[in-house]
Amino acid sequence: MTPDPSKRKTFTGYHAAAMIVAFFAVVVAVNMVMARFAVSTFSGTLVDNTYVASQKYNTWLEEARKQQAHGWTSSKVIRLQDKVAMTVMKADNSPLQDAEIMAIAEHPVGRAEPIILHFVGDQTGTYISRGVLPEGRWKLRITITHRGNKMALAQEVF
Repeated sequence: MTPDPSKRKTFTGYHAAAMIVAFFAVVVAVNMVMARFAVSTFSGTLVDNTYVASQKYNTWLEEARKQQAHGWTSSKVIRLQDKVAMTVMKADNSPLQDAEIMAIAEHPVGRAEPIILHFVGDQTGTYISRGVLPEGRWKLRITITHRGNKMALAQEVF
């Protein structure tokens, strides 16, 4: 049995245009979704100028060795209501008391101005920020100073 030529559907310019528009609509939609994910999850650059960073690399390694020699350890920074807290211990696992701790909180994508936080410690080695940190994801660059010794940390808090 042969099909009736009068009932055969023809492929028209409308069909071709609809297929092309549908194809590009899918491509644009996928690109928009991927761009949104990239912008919302990218935490920024590690260094602004890699050449300058390479010149300072050995200095950074020496500072890291000095930092490890102190034997200090710190807990992960956590949120306490609208403030942040961390615990710092000495090499013998006793609390590091009377340290000066300062942190610069930066929004990972630069949506807010950096916030400088100063911390107050107690006898257990727990330090709580004096200032408040707004909700959201923040990158903290922390500097701990105690009797001329320094320790630098970078942590994220959500």
